[in-house]
Amino acid sequence: MTNTSRKIVCFSDFDGTIFLQDTGHVLFDNLGCGSAHRQLLDEQIKSGERSFRDVSEEMWGSLHTPFENGFEVLEKALEIDPGFQEFHQFCIKNNITFNVISAGLKPVLSRVLENFLGEEEASHIQIVANDAEIKPDGSEWKPIWRHDNELGHDKALSVQEGRALALKGCPDGQVPLIIFIGDGVSDLPAAREADVLFARKGLRLEEYCKENNIPYIGFESFADIQKEVEKIMKEDHEKTGGVGTPARFNPRANMWRRASSKQAIPKFVAATPTQEEKMFIWPESFSEPQPKTMPEVPETRAA
Repeated sequence: MTNTSRKIVCFSDFDGTIFLQDTGHVLFDNLGCGSAHRQLLDEQIKSGERSFRDVSEEMWGSLHTPFENGFEVLEKALEIDPGFQEFHQFCIKNNITFNVISAGLKPVLSRVLENFLGEEEASHIQIVANDAEIKPDGSEWKPIWRHDNELGHDKALSVQEGRALALKGCPDGQVPLIIFIGDGVSDLPAAREADVLFARKGLRLEEYCKENNIPYIGFESFADIQKEVEKIMKEDHEKTGGVGTPARFNPRANMWRRASSKQAIPKFVAATPTQEEKMFIWPESFSEPQPKTMPEVPETRAA
């Protein structure tokens, strides 16, 4: 495959997407608050009782172990998607910018990637996540939040910033193609900003896309994603020659934030929305929703 003439930027979730397990859950369950209490805290997020940021601070605060001890547990527990490394090498070869976008902690994600991919290859991945202060003796793991909101990291804003940065590097008249890869409904704030959305098959993001007629491409491994991206690159080259907007362009990507404001929806919905409705309508303020079916909200569908 020859290098595409259009700038392509890929954003991928980390936990449950690149790696099949959740790094935070592995640490909390084995070295922190324990599985039972962690699940109780997760329920407090899902019910709306507490914010993601508040609960996350408690979870990370439950760790009192040196970073290296935590990494040893992660190294044994984590399994990388079998097609990821080949896909990432494909991105490097074709000048596709690859970003990890996560609500986790950058030092943890960086160390995991370096271990599984090697330092040189991992250096090509931009990690867009919260920073952290971890004391050498492990007595404190403190998140340094990327954004000052209830989630701590506004993934939608981060994708918008990535799009704007890519646009600056494009030739005059060219618009970059934005790809997002995820697995859960909490990925929606970032996914809505993409031109092409990949959702892991059988998980909540795919189910949600089906329920709400949101265009997406399902995948079982990153090998599937690579095949689809190759098709997308070929299609874009044949239809546009890399000029103007991409062949697969979501014109509403930057309109969702305005359209999903509280002022833009009916008063009865604003007054008594379910947790999942709130997640979809105001995703900047909510994390993983309860597993309920959400009514159609036509004005927020992706193009």
